[in-house]
Amino acid sequence: MYTQERTAMANLVVGGPVAVNSYDNAIVAALVENRPVMLVHAFNGGYLRPAELKAESHDKGLKLATALDPATKDAQGHLWHITPGGFFGQRPLYYIESAAGQVAPPAPGSAEADGGCGDDGAPKPQRRRVTVHQDAPQSTADTVQVGLPSKVGDKWRGKNGAVEDTQLWVVTVTPWGGITFVPITHPDAILGFKDHTVAKDSEARLTYNWGGDFTGTVINTFYPRLPHEWDVPYHHVFT
Repeated sequence: MYTQERTAMANLVVGGPVAVNSYDNAIVAALVENRPVMLVHAFNGGYLRPAELKAESHDKGLKLATALDPATKDAQGHLWHITPGGFFGQRPLYYIESAAGQVAPPAPGSAEADGGCGDDGAPKPQRRRVTVHQDAPQSTADTVQVGLPSKVGDKWRGKNGAVEDTQLWVVTVTPWGGITFVPITHPDAILGFKDHTVAKDSEARLTYNWGGDFTGTVINTFYPRLPHEWDVPYHHVFT
């Protein structure tokens, strides 16, 4: 797939493994292994973080930060889990879950156990998910919230009674090795920023996917970074 597009032909072996670099591995880890990763913007190297890091916050959104302060790092506010969430046709769907404010798993069978159970039967930790507004991306309702499925605002819940509707994303891997998030409720939109501005503390929102190159302010691509890679200059992605 995308690894082949980014790998010299001399490194490819027919019927054998495809050579990948650390950024490919970070994407695989984010999508398959569910490791927490940073979501680093391709244009200015800023990273996505919840506007509010506390576990009890469910009505705040996202922003783009350009410096990793100690409080954010200690709270894991720079880390995200891209968690498998089912399929739409043949397209796999994912939740974007914050590592900040993660709480211990609830007791099995309790009403709070909305995160489901793992293969071992143990409840999954409760993580706040990125949720989109039902009416997005209209100008008055284009924001996103980070909260537990049962605690986000009414307009950030699914219209058909399934709260997950507004929290499921198609993760598109781009030819240059980044990822773009498309909400299933609004397939003509992507995760972008208010006023199409990619700058410090820019507020995340949904924006119409009108096209443009990946360094522009309309198409917003994030590179997953493993935690130990957070301080690698973003331009090294292209070398």
